[in-house]
Amino acid sequence: MGAFLLGLPTAVALSAIFSGVVAAGGIVSAITLAGKKGGIAALAALFALTAIEFLKGKKQDFLEADPYWDQSEVPVNVYKNKAPFTGKVVSTKRIVGPKATGETCHIVINHDGDFPYWEGQSWGVIPPGNREKDGKPHSVRLYSIASSRYGDDMTGKTGSLCVRRATYWCPELKAEDPAKKGICSNFLCDTQPGDEVKMTGPAGKVMLMPEEDPTTDYIMVATGTG
Repeated sequence: MGAFLLGLPTAVALSAIFSGVVAAGGIVSAITLAGKKGGIAALAALFALTAIEFLKGKKQDFLEADPYWDQSEVPVNVYKNKAPFTGKVVSTKRIVGPKATGETCHIVINHDGDFPYWEGQSWGVIPPGNREKDGKPHSVRLYSIASSRYGDDMTGKTGSLCVRRATYWCPELKAEDPAKKGICSNFLCDTQPGDEVKMTGPAGKVMLMPEEDPTTDYIMVATGTG
């Protein structure tokens, strides 16, 4: 539990605990098989392993504000519709079971650290192609960012979206009507690693929590529920 108190990422902390348990078992085995000298050698190995795990799990704070509640430098609308950012898909994975109603995908996008954001903000996505009704480019769609500012890989160079594929079941056709499917959600859910995504934002500074005063009262409203 000490690893958690040091502010290590959960995965690293669990790895350190697991490694410690394994190493402790090794000490017991060494003492049993090789006596006192074997136990001392195993104990030295445990200390070395613990040091390595600690160095690997240095606190992730290189993207934090100072002080942490200062929102004066929150990035807002750095990239706009006429000059969007181009991100590259790292992975797209279905995250619901085979019998789930609908499909939701987790899309990890690489921005190489050039598109920073804060938790609570949104990215705009411009789907490729043009609208059928007037031939103009598709408009931007906003998606809440589903990862921390460090990304799922904790490098600060990726961000993630969780997107439900929008489809329409036609009672007359008794099938999905492709003419009424969501343009952007289907584009994102169909992406493959390496695909490019045109993006705007980040948007939504108004959604960030005011943390300067710890006694602030909050009224929580479930936005984005339809």
